[in-house]
Amino acid sequence: MRNIKIFSTFLILLSISIEGLEVLEVKMLDSYYLTKQFPGKLLPVEQSKLSFEIPGKIKNIYVDVGDDVKEGQVLAKLDDREALARLNQVKASYDLSKQVFERFQDLRNQGHISLQELDKATSDLTIAKSEYEFYAVKLEQTSLMSPYDGVIQNRFLDSGTVINQGIPILEIIDSNYVEAHISMPVQYLNDMRIGNDYDFEIDGKDLKAQLSRLAPMSPGGSDSRLAIFKFNNFINPGSIAKLSLKINKISRGTWVPLRSLSQSDQGLWALYTIDENNIVVRDLVEIVYFEDQYAFVNGTIKDGDLIVLGGAAKIIPGKRIN
Repeated sequence: MRNIKIFSTFLILLSISIEGLEVLEVKMLDSYYLTKQFPGKLLPVEQSKLSFEIPGKIKNIYVDVGDDVKEGQVLAKLDDREALARLNQVKASYDLSKQVFERFQDLRNQGHISLQELDKATSDLTIAKSEYEFYAVKLEQTSLMSPYDGVIQNRFLDSGTVINQGIPILEIIDSNYVEAHISMPVQYLNDMRIGNDYDFEIDGKDLKAQLSRLAPMSPGGSDSRLAIFKFNNFINPGSIAKLSLKINKISRGTWVPLRSLSQSDQGLWALYTIDENNIVVRDLVEIVYFEDQYAFVNGTIKDGDLIVLGGAAKIIPGKRIN
């Protein structure tokens, strides 16, 4: 009886039943894939602590932790009465300076005033305009606006608090993208390329992310580098991301289930095959790599050999199988 069975993601083996024994007919390979997992942490692409650029008393905070916000949205407001009064004051001075300047231009064209008097009016207008623009900015600074689309991560203060400039009010994280920061040995980076997609497992889900850049782990140098992967969809920051890296290694051999191997001498392993005369033969192999319940081995086995599952517990060396 013959059945096709998939014993791993690496090789499809032909399962054959002979006198109640389960044997595998395998094909020798010139390379194998090994899988390495590297854990890392998901971080937002952007994360900012927001503060007012001027001192004042907080009038309102319009958002709280967990709220989604849009770029340019007003998140908090200072008491703006003083700033608004000052702006109105300099606006009146600016309007008056414009009127005086325009009048002096007419008088100068008619020859009634000196050039020096016109220059003085021009200077007064420039100063008044600068003051008006300065206090217009100060009024804008009484509003705290979102720098990008995001989610409120923290709220540090409440309405009514008197603050100095630069005191954090809110913390926001980018709600569009996240990055995985993975510490990786340099030897595995040789086969990786910036811009390529790689496989990740996050909270039981399989996702892909693009290798966007590499950074040194420390200024003093290290045998590891910080690999930064960017996801195209948003995932909660703080989750653990596991990079699954498949690496192709050149080596002659084949995959066998671990249960077909028996320990031998000098670091070698034994497995049992049935030769062309239906005689059970003991072969010696070396384990090159193993993963889960399978090992990639090389040794005295060859294409077409029938490997007995269960090893020595299932067979007697030299026995003929009918």
